[in-house]
Amino acid sequence: MVRIKNFGTVAMVATALWILSACAGGQVEMEEIGTAVNPAEEVNRFDSEISNAQKNQINVLAPTSFAKAEAYLNDAKEALRSGDELSEILEPIASGHAQLQHAEEMAQVARTTLPNAIKARELARAAGATTLGEDYVRAEEQFLKLTRAIENNDLKYAQNNRVKVAAAFDQLEVRAIKEQTLGEARKLIKQAEEEGARKVTPKTLAVAQQKLNHADAFISEHRYEKEKIQQKSAAALFHAQRLLVVTRQSKKVKDLEPEQISLWAEGILSETASKLSAPDMRNESFDMQRENILASVKSLQEDRQFIASQEKAHLEEIKSLKQQVALLEGKTQEERAAKERLEAEKKFNELYTEVKSYFTSDEAEVYKQGNRLIIRLRAMQFPVGQAVIMPSNYELVSKVQRSIRTFGEPDVVIEGHTDSTGSPELNEHLSQQRADSVRDYLLANEILSADKIVAIGYGSKRPLASNETEMGRAINRRIDVVISPTPQAG
Repeated sequence: MVRIKNFGTVAMVATALWILSACAGGQVEMEEIGTAVNPAEEVNRFDSEISNAQKNQINVLAPTSFAKAEAYLNDAKEALRSGDELSEILEPIASGHAQLQHAEEMAQVARTTLPNAIKARELARAAGATTLGEDYVRAEEQFLKLTRAIENNDLKYAQNNRVKVAAAFDQLEVRAIKEQTLGEARKLIKQAEEEGARKVTPKTLAVAQQKLNHADAFISEHRYEKEKIQQKSAAALFHAQRLLVVTRQSKKVKDLEPEQISLWAEGILSETASKLSAPDMRNESFDMQRENILASVKSLQEDRQFIASQEKAHLEEIKSLKQQVALLEGKTQEERAAKERLEAEKKFNELYTEVKSYFTSDEAEVYKQGNRLIIRLRAMQFPVGQAVIMPSNYELVSKVQRSIRTFGEPDVVIEGHTDSTGSPELNEHLSQQRADSVRDYLLANEILSADKIVAIGYGSKRPLASNETEMGRAINRRIDVVISPTPQAG
């Protein structure tokens, strides 16, 4: 434990911890830490806060402020190790807290300004883009330029370059997916070419290359269709493996005499016939030997089909008996379904009541529509002609996040609506942008996976009130959040 060398300095700490220090475009206020503290505990606590911030990507969303907070942590650790006075330990912690708070504020601005770039980066990293070497490093450096620009109040730079950075990560994501799914096939084809496939097995090589190219092109257009990608990459890998085997086999038999090749093929057919208990027909042609083997296989298949049909009949009998038992016990499928529906409705009503309590009447109107919950954000306002979520709405969107979490993993639709001012095309575009902004905000905070949240802009097509009055137009300019619970939510 650190001993305080001079208790007289403690009186200075309380004053020093209220000093305002400049930080990247604004003033950062340091919070007061009491003097009756354990310095080691304070250092450990701040260390944990730094770690949590890094897990939340604060180090890349606000790199300059985060680096300063980390530097203050290191200063506090060094003062603790050296047995310095309490003030020399607590002062850097207080400054670090202020920098970390500023970093979190800047990170929120970055999430609002760079939703597409942030999402593209996340998807690229999830796909394994970090293994792509210098190309990934360059994209990461460009992303950090955006977030540092935001910290320096240079929003114009961030806005002008965010599309380019998002596109770079988008390309890296596709490359990473291809590397993960097609890398082994490419490697095998290259190995076969090095072993002489172009000369020895050109047709087999062409087939393998065609399968690889087809899978590559499909991934470029449909990177998220995982099942089909798996099928096509498996086909590419199979033909690549086949190419290497055929190449090596062809080179093996290349120098054999015709008789040796015939005996080799005969041996394979004879061994197969023996395993199937088929007659030895080595005195016949290869075609006859093959037909003999196929006849034995067909016989085995028919036996298997017969056994399968018998098994199916037994299963149907067991199913029938189970149904009879269920009827006798009064547990029919209809009754169970009705019970499940009642339980689901009860659970939905409970969650509806809970969510409704999150909002004041001025903030949002919460109501049920069938098996869906509608949150009409009355207080959600955007600057004229813009789709940027203002800081004043952060608390409201946070309540939306809480509402979604209350339902577990629901399907969510963000609906954007405008009044009739302006052209229908512009209104529809603006409403879509605003709905996208809310969706991107929720995704940036990892509320749900991207496939669970949809954003739709309706423009002025679905008014709630007359557009002839200012009040009516204000009502029509809105964001509706539609939550559809899944069965798992109950």
